[in-house]
Amino acid sequence: MNAAQELFLKLGVGPTTVEQITAGAGVAKGTFYLHFQSKEAVLTALRVRYVLAYQARLEAAVDKCPPGDWNGKLAAWAAAGVAAYLDTVPLHDLVFHEFETDDSHPDIVLEYLSAMLQRGAASGAWAVEDPRFTAIYLFEGLHGVIDDALSAGKPVRKTQLIRKVQQHCVRLVAPLDRPVNPPVAGR
Repeated sequence: MNAAQELFLKLGVGPTTVEQITAGAGVAKGTFYLHFQSKEAVLTALRVRYVLAYQARLEAAVDKCPPGDWNGKLAAWAAAGVAAYLDTVPLHDLVFHEFETDDSHPDIVLEYLSAMLQRGAASGAWAVEDPRFTAIYLFEGLHGVIDDALSAGKPVRKTQLIRKVQQHCVRLVAPLDRPVNPPVAGR
């Protein structure tokens, strides 16, 4: 998979051959076919690996927050989400935009955020009527603002972008009767 990832990033999926992948991995072509039916199947596996690594970064950031610090947890999720995406843009674009792949695995990122939103709402910290809808809104919004910043052709100011995303995430879930003090980046 590492050899395929390197070649896909360098050459693209279409032009990369199975022979190049096996040569890069130092394995026989038959060994490749013991694990994958095609190079597109490798791309699907790379997508799964990407999502698992992305989710691990989110969880590691959120786990650093105290149990009842729901705004801190959401801010940590937002900061980790922005940083992870910005740190891996070429790989992200490869596994999500190069070719359509099998998407039969569950969306662990949305499930995780939905569960966190539900727990925060149950504790009274947030006003979230539909955790899944809100999770999709936050996740897609995070990706949208990053894509927009990248498309501007200017250097992306990661810290500034993280702070803005954190503020918007916390404001979106805040109960209307409480003042909002969004956490700052790095929390």
